[in-house]
Amino acid sequence: MGGADGSAAVGGARMPRLRLDELLGELQWRIDAARGTRDRVHSLLEAVLAVGRELDLAQALHRIVEAAADLVDARYAALGVIGPDGHSLSQFLTVGLSEEELAAIGPPPSGQGILGELIRDPQPLRCPVLSEHPASVGFPPNHPPMHTFLGVPVRVHGEVFGNLYLTDKRGGVDFDADDEAVISTLAVAAGVAIDNARLYEEAQLRQRWLRASAEITRSLLSGAPRLEVVELIARRAGEIAGAELADVSVALAGPEERADELTVEVALGGAPAARLGVTVPVDGTLSGAAYASGSPVTSDDLACDARYPAGPAGRFDGLGPAVAVPLGTGAGYGRGVLLLARAAGQSAFGPDETGPLLGFADQAALALELAERRRDAEQLTLLEDRDRIARDLHDLAIQRLFATGMTLQSAGRLIDSPAAADRVARAVGDLDETIKIIRSTIFGLRAHSEPDRGLRARATRAVAEAQGTLGFAPRLSMEGLLDTDVPQELAEHLVAVLGEALSNAARHARATRVEVTLRALAGRVALTVTDDGVGVPEGGRRSGLRNLAERAERVGGAFTVAPAEGGGTRIAWEAPLGS
Repeated sequence: MGGADGSAAVGGARMPRLRLDELLGELQWRIDAARGTRDRVHSLLEAVLAVGRELDLAQALHRIVEAAADLVDARYAALGVIGPDGHSLSQFLTVGLSEEELAAIGPPPSGQGILGELIRDPQPLRCPVLSEHPASVGFPPNHPPMHTFLGVPVRVHGEVFGNLYLTDKRGGVDFDADDEAVISTLAVAAGVAIDNARLYEEAQLRQRWLRASAEITRSLLSGAPRLEVVELIARRAGEIAGAELADVSVALAGPEERADELTVEVALGGAPAARLGVTVPVDGTLSGAAYASGSPVTSDDLACDARYPAGPAGRFDGLGPAVAVPLGTGAGYGRGVLLLARAAGQSAFGPDETGPLLGFADQAALALELAERRRDAEQLTLLEDRDRIARDLHDLAIQRLFATGMTLQSAGRLIDSPAAADRVARAVGDLDETIKIIRSTIFGLRAHSEPDRGLRARATRAVAEAQGTLGFAPRLSMEGLLDTDVPQELAEHLVAVLGEALSNAARHARATRVEVTLRALAGRVALTVTDDGVGVPEGGRRSGLRNLAERAERVGGAFTVAPAEGGGTRIAWEAPLGS
């Protein structure tokens, strides 16, 4: 019961009512504080679980920033990822700013001012008034005002990955020790989540590289042309690495030589026509540096890299980070370099990317080398088989035919009937002609066994070499006894004319299809090269065409240049076989 003075009886004693109200208020405050602590711990646990479940690295980083802002009721939050140099920020993820506000502010911070303070000294930092901190350098134009500040480093395996930055706690109050403890706990969980996401990302990337290697090996084993496989290597590497440009350059040197130049054999992305077939020096180029060192070489900005000024101007405009990786080991013809370049502003190629890329390049180069060895073995088997056929024809078929002809000639003298004798004489003539044909076939087979001498092989090689500069494989058809009926001097003219015609098509025609026909029939040899390009321009330089005409005159032949049916140009060169 209450007394007259407003007191209350408790346990037989009297206590002033004011004191009782204070006790009840304090008890209620403690209950509310405990409930708030419980709710905060519960929110922290939920945030830790949400962050830990995310396996995509980009999504995990964004989830971390959102969770940090929610846990301490901050208006703005950001995560700055420290770059490879250890002194600047390579990524800056924000929460609380709209796309329009971010666009108005301009480029993200690089790690100056108070943001850089945590990079230099990775310890939790609280600041009641952001502008009063000694390291503060102010805000860029159009940046919203920010006052209170809390920064906490995020470590992965003991190394600082980045920093969490929080500003403007709602309600206008300062960040306190509890906020710092909560964000520090979240930072520990974030480090574990980032590490897991990295491992998952690396495993996924490794699996993509392995699938690409298997695809390349299958293509080679199925007999796909080398250039087609090289293009597949460049395409898959560019896709996996997120590159805008993917080029493969090859060294045109002997087996034991170190090349001085590299020629772009495959060009994908950007303006490939401007790069395909371009020859660049080994010294002073990114690809050349990888070729010479036998190891990956990176550039943070390919378009402005002063170390690699060589090459046609403007080839790398709009490109940024790049990496050149050698294809194959040792010097020699055909050893290549894979060049990948990303768009300007994208992340640089780090060790975690160049390692798997180098492994992929080594596997691709090994597959190419094994396929080349297999083709060499098949070619050797084919040549040996041709030699055997030539020997059998010479030792068996020709001898039998010759013996049969001699028998018929002898029998013809004993035949009294003029008509029968005439028929026997014609049969002997047919046998002689058959022997000539077989001899020509033998010579052709042996010429195939000596690739440098046969016109067929030389023409095939010239067409194959033009594929690199044209960007596609010309179509080639041949007819007649090219290796036996065409004299050596005339064959030299034909090979030179073919090379000049293909070079003109590559440099000037801008064609998408080239057809080559070579025939030795009816006492004449004829070469035609037809493309679907832009044609011969009026008033253009014709020194190369004059050279072809002079060669034709020199051997008593003819040379014409005319528009092709359906557009393009048709070059025709012919000469008598007796020339």
